[in-house]
Amino acid sequence: MTRIHSRLLGTVGLTASAALLTGCAVLGGDSGVAGVVSDDDLSTTYNLVQPGVLTVCSDIPYPPFEFELDGELTGYDIQLVHAIAEELGLGVNVIDSSFEAIESGASLTGCDLNASSISITEQRQRVMAFTSPYLDDDLVLVAATDSGITDVESAKGRRVGVQAATTGDAYAKENGLNPIEFEDGGMQVQALQAGTVDALLGNQSVILYSLKDDERFEVVENLPTGEQLGMAVAPQNAQLGSAVNRALQQLRNDGTVAELQERWFGLAQEDYR
Repeated sequence: MTRIHSRLLGTVGLTASAALLTGCAVLGGDSGVAGVVSDDDLSTTYNLVQPGVLTVCSDIPYPPFEFELDGELTGYDIQLVHAIAEELGLGVNVIDSSFEAIESGASLTGCDLNASSISITEQRQRVMAFTSPYLDDDLVLVAATDSGITDVESAKGRRVGVQAATTGDAYAKENGLNPIEFEDGGMQVQALQAGTVDALLGNQSVILYSLKDDERFEVVENLPTGEQLGMAVAPQNAQLGSAVNRALQQLRNDGTVAELQERWFGLAQEDYR
């Protein structure tokens, strides 16, 4: 078993944008920063929702990827999206969307890019075009130290919290568990801390970050899945997808991706250094 431990963290402030999309709440953006390109040619090339701005759908809150801290939107995904947009000469609007809308691809009718800790799966690849991976993220099973749960087998018949429509949810169902589904990761963690569920099953990055200072809980089983996270565009928007991939490669080459991984997860994964 692995004790959950503290990790190196960091935040960055984002400036609120006035841009709005129908039916969505804009939580962050910086369309007025230097380097923003507002000409129609660039927007036409990338088929942008809003000229000169990369409109991004994200399920908020989902620490440490996207969440508000002291009134500012931050997290690994958020900071990486801003770095990508800077490489492309674009501003950013972040739109709060349900994860169900994101994973189904429905969110891409109002956004240019989905960036919300999305695991790359065959099913999701049928409805959206993924970028290159930007983080490896296996699953973990976490329970209270005195729960009697030691692995997935011993969690059968117990209350196991998962975030709905995630790979953790699918893994639980495929392996004989009866998961209790929560709309977002924050609610999932709160349920464990309140004793509403006996264990959590989900991505290590999110769960370990959320419980890093709570000594009552521990990782009882690591579940290697080969899971990788990617951002995604609409299938018909190949030019934007290619541009995001080029930006991601540049950010890997100059050390930005590794720096953000160290800031949010305590270390940079070997494949992203």
